Amino acid sequence: MTGLPGLPLSGGDRGFGVSPSFIDALAEHGPEPLRAQLAPQQSGQPLTFAHGTTIIGLKFDGGVIMAGDRRATEGYSIADEKIEKVFQADHYSAVSIAGVAGQATEIVRLFQTELEHYEKVEGERLSLEGKANRLAQMIRSNFPMALQGLVVVPLFGGYDERRATGRLFRYDATGGRWEEEDFMSTGSGGKPARSTLKKRFRQGLTRDEAVRVAVEALMDAAEEDVATGGPDPVKGIWPSVKVITADGVEQVGDDELRAAYEALVAGEG
Repeated sequence: MTGLPGLPLSGGDRGFGVSPSFIDALAEHGPEPLRAQLAPQQSGQPLTFAHGTTIIGLKFDGGVIMAGDRRATEGYSIADEKIEKVFQADHYSAVSIAGVAGQATEIVRLFQTELEHYEKVEGERLSLEGKANRLAQMIRSNFPMALQGLVVVPLFGGYDERRATGRLFRYDATGGRWEEEDFMSTGSGGKPARSTLKKRFRQGLTRDEAVRVAVEALMDAAEEDVATGGPDPVKGIWPSVKVITADGVEQVGDDELRAAYEALVAGEG
């Protein structure tokens, strides 16, 4: 592993005062770090922001699946039909976003950099529990922006190398963190998606079965929630789905998602 110039790879040498936290480094050296301000309004019309909608997390025998639809909305309009809502955080974890898309994406990018910075400085990966706690701190730091309407509510999942199992965490706008035993969904279509997850989930799901359950949950959410975009075989729009196991993070391909969708449409439950 190679480090950044001037940064040690392990915690053995603290003579340089290097912190394993990238955010601490920004706070010390960056220009006005982590200060996001709303632009002043030039008219009486309220500002509108693109919002991400439905995301889900689901455990299976061997890991965790993180999935989300691809639609972002601005009020009653579709802002984007192919937005990415599920991001790889590091080799063994992923985070999915619901809420204000721009703010959420920036938090995810900072979280990715934070984990990479920690690994380079300390010479080892942060534990999954530590990653979940760090994301909670970042969501909590966004709370003043949440009070202004820039709410970010993610799901975080990964493979815990120490426990040799997949784990799933949910958050609220204040940074509160809870671990889920089996599955979770959030966003505007979270309720119908969760109903499907509750109906279809069982212990010991295989990877392929879990992918199909995830696709079905998003399809049902799209049927009930206008802000959730369902699979569109004509335009080639499929959910964003990532599988996390002991082998790392895997992006589920469009061909596999199409096969799962066609099987569900054909009634092959």
